[in-house]
Amino acid sequence: MSELRVSLTRSLAYALLTVAALFMVVPFVWMVSTSLKTDQFVLSMPPQFIPDPATFESYTRLAELFPIGRMVFNSLLAAVVTTLGQIVTCAMAAYAFSRMKFRGSNLLFLLYLATLMVPQQVTITPLFILLRYLGWINSYAGLIAPGVFSAFGTFLLRQFFLSLPRELEEAAFLDGASHWTVFTRVIVPLARPAFATLAVFAFMGSWNAFLWPLFVVRDPELMTLPVGLATLHGRYLTEWNLVMAGSVIAVVPMLIVYLFAQRYFVQGVVLSGIKG
Repeated sequence: MSELRVSLTRSLAYALLTVAALFMVVPFVWMVSTSLKTDQFVLSMPPQFIPDPATFESYTRLAELFPIGRMVFNSLLAAVVTTLGQIVTCAMAAYAFSRMKFRGSNLLFLLYLATLMVPQQVTITPLFILLRYLGWINSYAGLIAPGVFSAFGTFLLRQFFLSLPRELEEAAFLDGASHWTVFTRVIVPLARPAFATLAVFAFMGSWNAFLWPLFVVRDPELMTLPVGLATLHGRYLTEWNLVMAGSVIAVVPMLIVYLFAQRYFVQGVVLSGIKG
C-alpha cells in the first residue's frame, strides 16, 4: 500500500511538473513561431503554432531596418565585461568579508548589503551626474562601469566562501602563504560553481538592462539590444513578427550561457545557501 502511495505521489508530481514546464515553454515556442510568420498570418485566427509558410523574412527586414549586429555586439561587450568585472571585484570583496577579520567588518558588510534595498531609480540620477563630471556619458565606460560592482554578487560569493573549510587556508598559512596566495591558489579554484552562478546572474542582468543604457547612451552606434528592440513598438501599429524576431535574437545568448554553466550553476545555488 505504501509503495502504491509513493508511486501515485511521484506520478502526480511528474504530471504537475510537466504542466508547469508546458506553461514555461509555450510562450517561447509562440515567440519563435511568430518570428517565422509573414505579416498576414501573425494575427490570423485560429492561431498557427507551426507557421505555414515559414520564412526568415522578419530577420532580414530587422537587419535592414536596424543595425542589429552592432546592437548585439554592444550588448555582448557590456555583458561580458560586466560579468568578468563582477567576478573579480565581488570575489575579492567576498574574501575580505568572509576570511579576513577586522574591526567593523560585520557592520560594513551589513551597510554594503543594505544597498540592495535601494531601488535603481533612486540612484540613477546621482550616478548620471557623477559620470557626466567624469565625461563618461555616451561611452562604453559609462555603459559598463556601474555594473562592474555588485552587492548581491559579494553576498553570494561570501556565503560560498564561508562554506569552505578553514583548515585549507590554515595549512597554506603554515606553509608561508599570504592572503593573496590563499585567495588565488586555494579559494578561487574551489569556487567555480559559485563563479558560474554569479556569471549567469551578472550576464542576464547586463544583457537585459534597459533603464541605465537608455539614460547614458545617446549615440545609435552604442545602443544596446533591449533599447533598440523597444523602438520596434509603433505608436499605432506594431509589427509583431519583427518584435519576436528581435526577442529570439535577445534570448539565444542567455540560453547558451545558461546551458554552458548549468551544472556549475546548480551546484553554486545549493552550496551558497540561496533558497527559493
